[in-house]
Amino acid sequence: MKRYTSLLYSLLTGLLLVFAWPDSYFTALIFIAWIPLLLLADKEKNVYRFFLFCLLSMFIWNAGTTWWIWNSTPEGAIGAIIANSFLMCLPLWGAYLFNKKYGNVIGVTSFIVFWLSFEYIHLNWQLSWPWLTLGNVFATQPSWIQWYEITGVSGGSLWVLLVNILLFSCYKKINRKKLIAAVGVLVLPFVASFALTPNAAELEAAANTNVVIVQPNIDPYSEKFDMASTEGQIKKLIDLSEQAMDENTRLVLWPETALPVGVWQNEVQQNHYYQPVFEFVNRHPQVMLQTGIEAYKSYGTNKETITARKNESTGTYYDAFNSSVMIAANQPLIFYNKSKLVPGVETLPTFLMWLADVFEQFGGTTGGYGTDREANVFKAPVSPYVTAPIICYESIYGEYVTNYIHKGSNLLTIMTNDGWWANTPGHRQHLQYARLRAIETRKWVARSANTGISAVIDHSGTIRDSRPWDTPAAIKFAIPPMQGETFFVRNGALIFGLALLLMGALLLYNFLMMFRKKVLKK
Repeated sequence: MKRYTSLLYSLLTGLLLVFAWPDSYFTALIFIAWIPLLLLADKEKNVYRFFLFCLLSMFIWNAGTTWWIWNSTPEGAIGAIIANSFLMCLPLWGAYLFNKKYGNVIGVTSFIVFWLSFEYIHLNWQLSWPWLTLGNVFATQPSWIQWYEITGVSGGSLWVLLVNILLFSCYKKINRKKLIAAVGVLVLPFVASFALTPNAAELEAAANTNVVIVQPNIDPYSEKFDMASTEGQIKKLIDLSEQAMDENTRLVLWPETALPVGVWQNEVQQNHYYQPVFEFVNRHPQVMLQTGIEAYKSYGTNKETITARKNESTGTYYDAFNSSVMIAANQPLIFYNKSKLVPGVETLPTFLMWLADVFEQFGGTTGGYGTDREANVFKAPVSPYVTAPIICYESIYGEYVTNYIHKGSNLLTIMTNDGWWANTPGHRQHLQYARLRAIETRKWVARSANTGISAVIDHSGTIRDSRPWDTPAAIKFAIPPMQGETFFVRNGALIFGLALLLMGALLLYNFLMMFRKKVLKK
């Protein structure tokens, strides 16, 4: 049996991480999920075997929680799961080496610091895929993490790592001090969460305007981008909206790419497919419409952005955008172009552009989408809502979402099309992550998903209303616009910043020790 102990530890960590992850309700397993891997690191003497066992754990975690990417792109799913598993092993391998070289104190410190630094880098580099940031695990348990308004998800990641390390230490050799420390670190965040939970009912009762959220339920594979069905799609959106609206409606929210016909941004109002949309808005001049749209922008003969594509027949350059647009009666159109793009599908890192044709075969785009340089907000005189037009994948970036709040947003509006993943955990995880953004910013969330799940989430992360998957529907809800900024909004993810500084200090220490050793040898 001892021959297979390392394998069992590796399998156990991977499986515990899977079973803890949303949309599972076995969240508490996360507090012991890393212990088998810590035991493996303590037992395994061969650095290469340790890396391989880590790779197995991370592969199980990735495959068990994000296998649903397969529904959109099988080849891309395989590539993403393998690549992300490999990347996750790097901080673990580094911590293992530091532990063997400098002992348990520095080893444990490096485990925390390297992992948190990895999460920060994975949130901000060109191959960003932060779906499995550890702090996301508590998305189905918002009552545990009301203190995310201070720390963001980085606090949750730190909590997970500290509890696992302390329980591991107790397992190896229990004593009173260790037990008190483990219990304290586990329990105190629950106490803090209880103390920080806001009262949402009073705000809801005071709201005197409402938002209508539309879920048209249009199949993205067979119908959505078929121009022959565009008129019917737009009629469906308008009918669902008008059935739910009343005299107090001030915002109507449609999902990502609800307007599916690609159009130049300066010609939207002239496009014949979209005339019913403008007629709808003019019939309801008290309403602001926010919707997703496929759009283009021309730059003439100048290639103004790195993502600009060339029209070979005219010699001009243009960008394609996954956009949102605000439409209100007697107001100019306002656009926001999605800035956080899905790697491999919507964008390619500059260092991988030579693989563009390969990624296209995986379901991606060779040219890539253009982006806005910064977040934008939508506001109109007729509406009290200043919306944050968050498009799909952007909603998993907590610190990016704070940029909308800095610009005055008082309501988070998420537009998404999760139909690509079919009825799998993908769309449910995506919904749950929106609850984290509500807590971090203390703003309500209106979420319009093409095929579901559309929802209203209050500023404590509680889902107040929703519509099920694969159902055409609309939600009308009195949502209070929320002012003010949380500590997290004002200061960002300070824990990630501290981790980066400590990682730099550890690496510098390692370099100096190596240099000292080399000098002494001479």
